[in-house]
Amino acid sequence: MIQTTNWNYPTTVWFGKERIQEIDKALLQLNIKNPLIVTDDALVKLPIMQDLLDALNAKGIPFTVFSDVQPNPTGENVQNGVEVYKKNRNDGVIAFGGGSALDAGKTIAFMSGQTLSVWDFEDVGDNWSQADENGIAKTIAIPTTAGTGSEVGRATVITDSINHAKKIIFHPKMLPSIVILDPVLTYNLPKRITAWTGIDALVHAIEAYCAPGFHPMADGIAMEAIRLIKENLIVAYKEPHNENARAYMLVAAMMGATAFQKGLGSVHSIAHQLGGLFNTPHGLANSIILPYALQQNADVIEEKMVKLCNFLDIKNPSTKSFIEFILSLRELLEIPHTLKEADISNERAKEIGELAYKDPSTATNAKSVDAKDLEMLFLAAYRGDLNL
Repeated sequence: MIQTTNWNYPTTVWFGKERIQEIDKALLQLNIKNPLIVTDDALVKLPIMQDLLDALNAKGIPFTVFSDVQPNPTGENVQNGVEVYKKNRNDGVIAFGGGSALDAGKTIAFMSGQTLSVWDFEDVGDNWSQADENGIAKTIAIPTTAGTGSEVGRATVITDSINHAKKIIFHPKMLPSIVILDPVLTYNLPKRITAWTGIDALVHAIEAYCAPGFHPMADGIAMEAIRLIKENLIVAYKEPHNENARAYMLVAAMMGATAFQKGLGSVHSIAHQLGGLFNTPHGLANSIILPYALQQNADVIEEKMVKLCNFLDIKNPSTKSFIEFILSLRELLEIPHTLKEADISNERAKEIGELAYKDPSTATNAKSVDAKDLEMLFLAAYRGDLNL
């Protein structure tokens, strides 16, 4: 049985079974008296949402529910949420759900007191400094999947539906004030969501670990996140009510997101474009692209992969052995081997390469890549070709 505990890194985290029942204490601590609950259309109909609402009703706390959030949240979703927030005179946000709901909730809280467009805060240069910090509402983040780690992030990914592009919106104060990690909320996830989000968390940790530059804290956190996922993802997939596996996956997802302040890489560069162009679930895209990106980066990550394999007790430590581990894990999770199997078209390969090159994740890829390299990576993942 997991230990119920609190910690403060990188923000305040309340960890343990049924901690959702303490939502009233979190609101009181932040002086939020009339929260906007941001979730999605699917989750709003499930029993775990009712558990949250019951906990609020039991304490007589007024609230508003906003669930108009797409799987890849859009600027329109954010704008609509801000309008609901202002109309109901909400004074804080409870972001409840997977990465999409968390990103939407954080962005709505951020934009609730801004006068500029959300796109003015794209993570380019010092755009974030234009924000009115007094207009940023406080957020409580409650993840119901173990994947994005958005609950401990200072950025969100929002789709520009006009240009069919995903954009990263950033501000240091977008970081939620309190995170509630309750494994019970993840028990009834569809198996494919457990798989896709679990590999998403793994990709965060791997790309952070492989990113160039000196950041030993991020490297250490990333390695431990990878170990936790290796030991718990299959268990959570096969035994959905396994409390320890679900809890450790939540922690691993949070750790992966904490580590990637060091950077991400080409897996995300491509996945962001597939989400924007084809509305492909982010975790699924990452899951498919990962081994091909590792192969493309093999000549510069070998030393790190040997160290990681030794840490994980993977035989014959090497990039090749680690890729074989990923392929085996992916097969056990019934994840497609190619983008073609995920109904992705290859007709826009050149455009995807060019867009991916402009993605912020490209700058911290393990090695320098250009648009042609990223086009080749996309096509390799489309065909299932590990001979990059």
